[in-house]
Amino acid sequence: MEISYWVSVVSIVLLFLVSGSFSIDNFHQAFPIVEPDPGHTKLRLSREGLEAISRITTPIAAVAVIGPYRSGKSFLLNQLLSLSCYEGFGVGHMRDTKTKGIWVWGTPLELDIDGVRTSVFYLDTEGFESIGKSNVYDDRIFALATVMSSVLIYNLPETIREADISRLSFAVELAEEFYGRVKGQDVAFEPAKLLWLIQRDFLQGKSVKEMVDDALRHVPNTNGDKNIDQVNQIRDSLAVMGDNSTAFSLPQPHLMRTKLCDLKDDDLDPIYVKKREQLKELVASVIRPKIVQGKPLNGKEFVSFLEQILEALNKGEIPSTGSLVEVFNKGILERCLKLYSERMGKLGLPMPEQSLRDAHERSREEAMKAFDEQHFGRHHAKRSAEQLDEEVKEVYKNVIMANEYQSSKLCEALYTQCEDRMDQLQVLRLPSMAKFNAGFLQCNQSFERGCIGPSKANYEQRMTKMMGKSRSLFIKEYNQRLFNWLVAFSLVMVVVGRFIIKFILIEMGAWILFIFLETYTRMFWSAESLYYNPVWHFIVATWETLVYSPILDLDRWAIPVGCILALWILYWRCYGRQKHGSRWLLPMYNTRKSGSNRPRSD
Repeated sequence: MEISYWVSVVSIVLLFLVSGSFSIDNFHQAFPIVEPDPGHTKLRLSREGLEAISRITTPIAAVAVIGPYRSGKSFLLNQLLSLSCYEGFGVGHMRDTKTKGIWVWGTPLELDIDGVRTSVFYLDTEGFESIGKSNVYDDRIFALATVMSSVLIYNLPETIREADISRLSFAVELAEEFYGRVKGQDVAFEPAKLLWLIQRDFLQGKSVKEMVDDALRHVPNTNGDKNIDQVNQIRDSLAVMGDNSTAFSLPQPHLMRTKLCDLKDDDLDPIYVKKREQLKELVASVIRPKIVQGKPLNGKEFVSFLEQILEALNKGEIPSTGSLVEVFNKGILERCLKLYSERMGKLGLPMPEQSLRDAHERSREEAMKAFDEQHFGRHHAKRSAEQLDEEVKEVYKNVIMANEYQSSKLCEALYTQCEDRMDQLQVLRLPSMAKFNAGFLQCNQSFERGCIGPSKANYEQRMTKMMGKSRSLFIKEYNQRLFNWLVAFSLVMVVVGRFIIKFILIEMGAWILFIFLETYTRMFWSAESLYYNPVWHFIVATWETLVYSPILDLDRWAIPVGCILALWILYWRCYGRQKHGSRWLLPMYNTRKSGSNRPRSD
């Protein structure tokens, strides 16, 4: 018996391998089209269900039922298809979920929609919130059903919870995102007709339409409560399906829910049977062919579209609905960080550290304020705010580094400029303390005014040390250079007064200056003692007045002025005396002898 069993198994396997394919003969059953992977995190296609769809050549429409697990989705689909539980979708009476992934009824209903023969498939989806699955898996199922369907029935027991609204808004956003990816451009999501189906025992009170409208209506927020704003943001995300939804109520078919599959219509609640037929008519009246890029899809095109959507969903990084607020906050966080970066990017670097810190605090407060006005959620929003703060700090660190670099670059350039200026002042042709002090002050002021930022303190120390050395060196050499200049000047003026101008007073003054300089230093054994003499201070003051003033810098004009004086003296020596004589001058040297003009006498 056991041998014959294994022979049969091997024969079947060999027959399958020889045939190379498996063909479905009976399509009057449910087939999986999307199945979960072993980890229940991603989805994969099932060829059986795809074959059932791809054989259709007419335009296709799909009716998908979504909702929590153990909420009666499979039973509802069988009722819409007029099938028993033993014929149609499998209905489980256990606590675990019966349907895995997404299933399709292999035989579509043929409807005439606007004069076009349309094949309507009914899709059963795995219920969310069951154990043993990740939230990401639920989100993919939800989003995939939203994209595939022409009519999306949101099957909810008793009432609408806030979590149901959040999950639907999240699925719509996911579907819109990946619908745009498949089409290759940023386009608005083509929404399905949304049908809120509320199954409850008592139908008194508000109608289901009023219940849905109340659940989706904006909550008044006169006090500016941020939490209420967050709740209203979720409702805003459903605007894409706002005018494309309706609501319907369905009572419980029977009190004994575990026996429903064994009951006939005569055994069910008459109100339920009546409402069920109305639901069938409602679905048939709102269904339309699935349109993609302005074209209705046939079977093969629908399968191709499904493959693209599934690939995009599996590749895409989809947060779970448990972190739904992070999804909302992600875009807001990026915009706020961009706002902070733009504000900091407009700063003119380098700038003082305190000014940069103040600008950072203002920009950070502006970014955080924008986030607080837009973010969603409490706990998760706090984490998003902390993330924003951390990213702001990273950007601020980069700005600090850029400010330090620009500050160092600027201060180094100013320091080098001042250093070159001090070197130039050390080698003046005509030494001038007034000119050195003016250059020293100008350099110090330009550095103080121009060097800003975090590097300023460091370069100020270097600047003070360099300027101090330059000043000490200049003062040390100044008196000696001025003494040498005055000695040379006195000798030059002796020669000029005696031989060129022949002006006795100039020669006498030059001799007096020369004798003073030489005898004073000999009498006191050193030239340094001269520098404390009041006469020397008078000489220095006179020298400084002649050499440098804000109007005339003799060091710069020494050569031109010297050339002009030399030309003037040459002119006067050659032509001026002959023309004007010496009457206008003070006593001159007279080279004529006293008796040369007397007449001779015998």
